[in-house]
Amino acid sequence: MERIDIVNDNIRLIVRTEGLVYGTDALLLASYIDPSRKYRRALEYGGGTGIVSLLALSRGRADEVTALEVQEEYASLIARDAQLNGLADRLFALHADVREYEVSPEGAVDLIFTNPPYMKATSGKANDEDEKNIARHEIFGTIYSFLESAKTHLKYGGAFVCVYRTDRLIDLIDAMRENKIEPKRMTFVHANAKARPSMVLVEGRLGGGEGLLVTSPLILYQDEENTVYTEVMQRILDEGKFPEEYYIQNKRKETV
Repeated sequence: MERIDIVNDNIRLIVRTEGLVYGTDALLLASYIDPSRKYRRALEYGGGTGIVSLLALSRGRADEVTALEVQEEYASLIARDAQLNGLADRLFALHADVREYEVSPEGAVDLIFTNPPYMKATSGKANDEDEKNIARHEIFGTIYSFLESAKTHLKYGGAFVCVYRTDRLIDLIDAMRENKIEPKRMTFVHANAKARPSMVLVEGRLGGGEGLLVTSPLILYQDEENTVYTEVMQRILDEGKFPEEYYIQNKRKETV
């Protein structure tokens, strides 16, 4: 029921053949973490397959990561992946509910990243496989629960980075501001140039001042059949990071 895949950054990932798999949203989330900032300790909410935490560590975005996963079999899988990739001393998997996780003895963290369940518990078509249903529906907490926890565990000025569905963007922003995490950077993701955005990437700062950078949109594919990556998307996949303008606000004065 399992196999080992070689994925981005030559990471060996244990995959449950009938379970959760990682997708483009996870790869983009890992790449959206600002490479110019060095985070010492990080938390991942909803570790899933463990791919985002593994990429964050392999790319030097954080010195150590604790991945919280409410499904015990996946918490165990993340721990095994950490061992398999020689990261057991830097990636710590915990079988834990985000809503009940207490502050660790080491104190608050510098970074929290998450690809949270994006569908309300009562919405959409429930997947027959419980593990997929839990990953996609707010069965173990809403986006407000995740942000309330983030407020508790982040250092003042710490970063919260999230990938989410655009149709629930208002809930995400409302939950962030309700918990004093100010949105600072946002990128809409489109499958192709004619498609509506299907995902949004957001970074916020606990206690941050007002001021939001909405970057250029990210277009994944050159064609409407979604078969050929755009130059920017291919660069993200190859380099494991977005182009610089997606992180740093262009301060050049516009010519009128």
